[in-house]
Amino acid sequence: MSDYKASKEAFVSGATGSSITHINMISAVALSSIALYSALRSRLPPSKSLVFPAEWLLLVAPLLLSMTLFANSPGMLSLVLIFPTALLLIVPRRESGTPLPSNLRTPSPNRAQYAPTSPHDQQSPIVQLPALTTYRAHMMLMTVLSILAVDFPVFPRSLAKCETYGVSLMDLGVGSFVFSQGIVSAAPITKSPDHLSSPLRPKIAKALRRSLPIWILGFLRLIAVKLSGYPEHESEYGTHWNFFFTMGTIPVIEVLLHPIIPFAPVSMIAIAIALFHQVALSVAGWREFVLFAPRSNLLRANKEGIVSLFGYLAIHLLGLSTGTMILPPSPSYFRRQQLERLDARSRRDSNARLTAPSSMGSQREDDKTATELAAYAILWWSFLGLSSFFASVAGVSRRLVNLPYILWVAAFNTSFILAYILLDLFFFPSPLSKSIYSPTSKLKVPKDRRKASTESQTQPVKDAPVLLHAINQNGLSVFLLANVSTGLVNLVFPTMYTNDVSAMVILSIYSIGVCLFAWITRDRRLWKF
Repeated sequence: MSDYKASKEAFVSGATGSSITHINMISAVALSSIALYSALRSRLPPSKSLVFPAEWLLLVAPLLLSMTLFANSPGMLSLVLIFPTALLLIVPRRESGTPLPSNLRTPSPNRAQYAPTSPHDQQSPIVQLPALTTYRAHMMLMTVLSILAVDFPVFPRSLAKCETYGVSLMDLGVGSFVFSQGIVSAAPITKSPDHLSSPLRPKIAKALRRSLPIWILGFLRLIAVKLSGYPEHESEYGTHWNFFFTMGTIPVIEVLLHPIIPFAPVSMIAIAIALFHQVALSVAGWREFVLFAPRSNLLRANKEGIVSLFGYLAIHLLGLSTGTMILPPSPSYFRRQQLERLDARSRRDSNARLTAPSSMGSQREDDKTATELAAYAILWWSFLGLSSFFASVAGVSRRLVNLPYILWVAAFNTSFILAYILLDLFFFPSPLSKSIYSPTSKLKVPKDRRKASTESQTQPVKDAPVLLHAINQNGLSVFLLANVSTGLVNLVFPTMYTNDVSAMVILSIYSIGVCLFAWITRDRRLWKF
């Protein structure tokens, strides 16, 4: 057993990664699959039979293939998906100029995440964005699939976590998890103008309560790994630290920054922390400490997990900044809200009430959101390119969570959220989108549709696929089940000696089981804390 453990640890160690272009091509398969799904949904009659098998085949199987059998030729897999999509574009849309029947119904479970649920919430600026659900669910799926696939030879070593420097699919998944957590964390500060200025102690207590289950999971994982002798890679986070501890710590630190957020853009705060972290790595000796210091005490034993907290905090805040743009109907809502607060404070008008902008409404301005996301994507990609010219930055490093890694995660996630929004705008143009009527909007619709929209009392909304909504609804439970299942599979099968055919069978059964769990529990939230 000890020989196999040592061989398994060597099997997942020493990876040098792939290229950013290769990772983007593999990830683009997710976009191709959702394009095919959207084309089928918008043009063919709906079918209530075989819904789960069909959604698994269209939305999950391509992701599994992209990181295994098609990992070295992901562009070919995307072409396989795009070809039928292009043929379907010839078929007229099923709605024939009117909203999809399924989108005119009363609020469905798919819309529960951001839809108002009480009279008090009717004024909430948070409006459903199906593209966000799709993005978060696909990110979770890529993570769930890769944590087991990496144990099989069918998963290329170039996609496994890099030892120190390099880019890989699994390195990207870790940062994307934190970025996505930041997006969701934007909901409270977007809903309430007073949240940022409210007393810190109750907010910290609430953040600790919400993080407690994640910390418990971290301790349970630590105990299970140590007692079972499960192969582990110390240079990922340290001897005792694991990703659950990072995920549970970052939201608490974020609350401590609330007093300064009203006075500076969140993205600028994030970049300032990222620059501080990079200077500490390059000048203050943190890099040498992480890479070469012996694990002689508790701090040194967990040096990767502790030092990387600053970098992950920057990623979380960049996600938070993105969330303030995409959660409200207008990308400028949060900025206007903060400017009104500062103006009222500067005038010291005791009668000034902080109210939501009159244009808040429930109609999304997705074309404006897409434009702003595109600007940020270009900015982050440009900064990533510039960072490669500095001698003090050796390259992208997930282990150090250095500046290039932070910029890469931000650029990738911003770009892919933008891509999901553009796909929704292309396949499901909403006749009731507020931005359609803006004089500066490029998304114009015929007059007859405008008239129909004013007469309608229900705004048509493109829901995310049911399976993706289900995964997003109980993401933590799905992730926990995937981790437990991965451990069980590794205890039962000698995964690193398994041939490709057997590996694909095991991975398929595993993915079906995890997705079926999400499907069965889609109508209720399992974690409420």
